[in-house]
Amino acid sequence: MALVFVAGLGLILGSFLNALLFRFNTGKSVLRGRSACMHCNTELRALDLVPVLSYVFLGGRCRYCKTRISWQYPLVETAAALLAVLIYIQNPDPLWFGYWLLAWLILLFVVVYDLRHKIIPWSASLSLMALAFVYALLWGTWWGIALGVPLLALSLISNGQWMGWGDGFLELSLGGLLGLTLGFTALMLAFWAGALVGIALLCLRGGVTMKTEVPFAPFLILGAAVAYFLHVDLFQTLPLLFP
Repeated sequence: MALVFVAGLGLILGSFLNALLFRFNTGKSVLRGRSACMHCNTELRALDLVPVLSYVFLGGRCRYCKTRISWQYPLVETAAALLAVLIYIQNPDPLWFGYWLLAWLILLFVVVYDLRHKIIPWSASLSLMALAFVYALLWGTWWGIALGVPLLALSLISNGQWMGWGDGFLELSLGGLLGLTLGFTALMLAFWAGALVGIALLCLRGGVTMKTEVPFAPFLILGAAVAYFLHVDLFQTLPLLFP
């Protein structure tokens, strides 16, 4: 029963996160004003706003103008619900459940926003760094913060061309949240996944070159998810593979 409640909470927070993603830096408040269709501007009713279910029952189209609704809505809501359930399984204590849910919702925001706009908002970076600082203060994960230094150095040397500034601060936060070994695991998995996707894009898509900008934050966060939720630690795994 508790997991059903937690999943429902995740769906609601995912719906709020979608509103924030679409309104962020547009001058529109996420706390004021009723939701409306982005195409016909018709105010939406409660039945139009049920997370995931409204999208399914409406066939992925606006009830009023029949314009197709972005896949982002159900995907973010489902991802938020899944995160809430996974976090609760690992952290049933209300305090730490709330802490990690906040952290992972910010990371989910970063993934979607970086994919859409190829930038990590400073407000998201500062929020994550504050959470990482608190965690490091309580659990002594300070060495993990150093993992952000190489990425920040790449940004400094290339003036942000090789690596975005936000990526370095993101890894700094992930290192503080995960600790040195899991933070390093997240970083290495991100580089490997990024390399594979980059090679695949070069081979499969026309117009993609070595200079094409590919957001790196989603790979960092994917690596962090694998390390955190699946307990993958390369410091423990590699000696087993290469004794």
